[in-house]
Amino acid sequence: MQILVRNLSRETTEHDVRLQFREYGRVTECTLVLDKETGKSKGFAFVTMPEVEEAKVAIKELNLTMFAGSKIRVKFAGH
Repeated sequence: MQILVRNLSRETTEHDVRLQFREYGRVTECTLVLDKETGKSKGFAFVTMPEVEEAKVAIKELNLTMFAGSKIRVKFAGH
């Protein structure tokens, strides 16, 4: 299941996001979206968790929580 994580701090790294989601299960992919010109984070990422139940728990537990100084929004991203 692919998860969209929004409102990330610009200083948050892909590794930080991956570690946060690993607490809820296996993460097969994590992509922090970067600005092509500056190379800096755009403030959102996609996380793939193959186990649907683990992903649902991660979404429920992490949505609207504080992460690295920002209140993040976490939801199902689609396919």
